Amino acid sequence: MAYLDPAVEYVKPLEQLDLSEKELKEELTKVLRADNPAAPHNIVRFSNKDKVYRLEASVDQTISHYALEGTLLHLKSDEAMKQKDMQDEAKDQLAKDAEKRKAEGNDDDEDARGLRNQFNFTERNSQTLNGAIKEKDTMTEPPPSVEYAAQATQWEIFDDYMADQERKRELAEKTAKGKTAAPVAKPKEGKGGDSGEAKDANMGRAAKILERMVNLNTYEDIAQDFKFWEDASDQFREGEGTLLPLWKFYNERVKGKHVTAVRWNPKHPDLFAVGYGSYDFMKQGSGMLCLYSLKNPSHPESVWSTLSGVMCLDWHPTEDALLCVGLYDGSVCVFETRPEVPNPIYQSKAAAGKHTDPVWEVSWQEEGLVKDLSFFSISSDGRVTFWILSKSELEHSDRIRLQLIAAPGEGDLDGSNLFGLAGGCCFDFSPHSSHLFLVGTEEGKIHKCSKAYNADYLETYEGHSMAVYTVRWSHFNESVFLSCSADWTIKMWDHERQQPLFSFDLDNQVGDVAWAPWSSTTFAACTADGKVHVYDLNENPHEPLCEQKVVRKAKLTKITFNTKGLEAPVILVGDDHSCVSSLKLSPNLRWTAVTKAEADARAKAEAEAAASSGPRRGAPKPIQGEGDEQQKPPREQEIEKLEKIIANVLKSP
Repeated sequence: MAYLDPAVEYVKPLEQLDLSEKELKEELTKVLRADNPAAPHNIVRFSNKDKVYRLEASVDQTISHYALEGTLLHLKSDEAMKQKDMQDEAKDQLAKDAEKRKAEGNDDDEDARGLRNQFNFTERNSQTLNGAIKEKDTMTEPPPSVEYAAQATQWEIFDDYMADQERKRELAEKTAKGKTAAPVAKPKEGKGGDSGEAKDANMGRAAKILERMVNLNTYEDIAQDFKFWEDASDQFREGEGTLLPLWKFYNERVKGKHVTAVRWNPKHPDLFAVGYGSYDFMKQGSGMLCLYSLKNPSHPESVWSTLSGVMCLDWHPTEDALLCVGLYDGSVCVFETRPEVPNPIYQSKAAAGKHTDPVWEVSWQEEGLVKDLSFFSISSDGRVTFWILSKSELEHSDRIRLQLIAAPGEGDLDGSNLFGLAGGCCFDFSPHSSHLFLVGTEEGKIHKCSKAYNADYLETYEGHSMAVYTVRWSHFNESVFLSCSADWTIKMWDHERQQPLFSFDLDNQVGDVAWAPWSSTTFAACTADGKVHVYDLNENPHEPLCEQKVVRKAKLTKITFNTKGLEAPVILVGDDHSCVSSLKLSPNLRWTAVTKAEADARAKAEAEAAASSGPRRGAPKPIQGEGDEQQKPPREQEIEKLEKIIANVLKSP
């Protein structure tokens, strides 16, 4: 039988192309370039000189496949030549020293020089006697042991199992009877018809009052200082004041977080809300919202937890139980604080206009055509968003997008207007003109905007060189506002002028600034070195009346005045160690136009009485125009006081 060769079958791949003879003979030329195909071609870097983002023209195409650092040097390199010169100099010096010693006749140490170390005897032969090894054993008595053996039959195991099941059934019945006994037994109603729930509510109220009484006794000295303390030394020093530390508010649950927001309740002067988060980008986690009261500094009244850090909050001006909150993940939510519920009643979602960057400030505002409650928010994504509390969810609309502004003399050729939006850091709505609001950005610019016109900015103020953290309109003058920045400065502006009226350098990063509610010329700021600065432009337009260190080894982040003004002259400051400190202002820091005029008149009368060797008989003659000024309302006097200061600044060269 003949041997048959194996059959060979050629299988054509499915993805193989069908080419003609001409295409097969065609020569294709491919050029290989030494370019990195994975190298990015759209690298954008921020230019600190021009304050804009620029596209990198050239990209490094080098790829290092293997790199090993060694100690070898090329013979002709500069470093090798230097080492060789040093070795030659050392050899020449040794030869010169040897010749010098030989000339002097001191060549005794030539033999010792041959040794590597004349005090090292390890190379010399020596014999030592090693001691004999000793062994020591200890014998102890073993512990007593007992042998135990038993036999378990199948019926014994069954009996024990059934007894155990019966025991578990009886325990379950007792537990069920205990749970159902409470709702079955109806509570007895008293003469007034009070139910058990009412009694529980009254018991909780009584326990809260009792807790506050205990805290009042514990912090009695601080409570007395809060109500009655006045710094008597202010009478003997003019142009200076002090801050008296009162309570400190701290909770163990917020340990390690930063105080990112502090707001007084507009209706209850003893109640304030504190938001906890983190300004550190690498240390983000959950947030916390706490309500504190001056009547109970030991523990918060209510606590809410959030999945992301709380960055800002604001109380509704009329609905005192509503609190809107901005979070680090870009969400905004609304809490109902009267019935303590664990979750917010409204919260933005990713599909419904949620910000893509942290929300730095929120503010309740009323719209003329909108009947529902509404508020605004600003974020680093460059959006100022308007939110409406509808029946089921939050409705949103972007009122303005913060466009980047190129430097003067530059066009679009450099690519400054091709990337993103300007990052918003803060905003504030004018209390005098409801359509005007200010926006502070990360680039250091302040934009004046309008609710009715969102195509462009009304005005841009360029005075800060770093991010603007806070802008605040004056409560008295409709043209004046304050701003603070990371460039260590506070500036006072007139919105009709491009240049600032005043500029104050605090020698450290300024975290927040706030106007005093009782005076048109008083404001306070907190800095990263733990100091609080209080200014009164009517007393000293150049230096602070008080510069006091409040905390040690901590940075102050937020500051706010009590909404009751002179009835409760207290400020709150928060730091990055989760603590909120309360401070009371001394009399020299609480001057108003009325109290200052009364103090000047009283001092003048005392001076005249002292000059005439005693008080004069009869009433003093009124000064020309003094009666008219006293008849003016206090608010008008405050407005005139600030306008005089601004006029003097504009007159000066």
